[in-house]
This record gives sequence, structure tokens and C-alpha cells, in this order.
Amino acid sequence: MESSDEEAVSATATVSATAAQLVTYPIAPGYAVNVRSGPGTSYRIVRVLSEGSRVSISCQRPGDSVSGPYGTTNIWDNIANGEYVSDAYVKTGSDGYVAPRCS
Repeated sequence: MESSDEEAVSATATVSATAAQLVTYPIAPGYAVNVRSGPGTSYRIVRVLSEGSRVSISCQRPGDSVSGPYGTTNIWDNIANGEYVSDAYVKTGSDGYVAPRCS
């Protein structure tokens, strides 16, 4: 393979990996959702997602059980460093984990 072919394959792989990380999920319509510093309602609120927001989930972990428009769950979605939202307010299309467990 020539150098330019190798570079094209490498660039395509990088774009594919980046695209996979950019999957976003909608927050339940009609809700502003608290973003907390940890996986539970006792953690401090660090910001609020406005109605119509979408989030990327880097990892998920168990925490406090929460009831919301998408059921009752103890799964919390890590959407940024130190930022968690209850999966009960995120439309992932699943009742289970859709991302790796947080370490």
C-alpha cells in the first residue's frame, strides 16, 4: 500500500472512531434535567439541561434509583467529567446499559 493509501485508511478509521463517540441521546421532552456531580440525588447540581437537550454518554454506573418518563432505574449516565444524569430522563431505547460501565 502506498503512503497516501495508508493515510486515507488511517483518516477513515479516525473519523469512524470519532463518529462512534458522538452518538447523542435526547432528554425527555418537556423536562429540564438536573446534572449532578455523582450518580445520585444527594450529589450537588452542577447545571441544568434545558428542554430539548441531547447528551453523549461516555459511561454508565449504578446509583440512586430514580423514576422518570422512561421508567424507574438506578442507571446514571456520565455525560462529562463529573457530570451525571439519571437514565430515567434519557431516551436510549433500552432499559439496560448502552455504554461501558464507568471505572
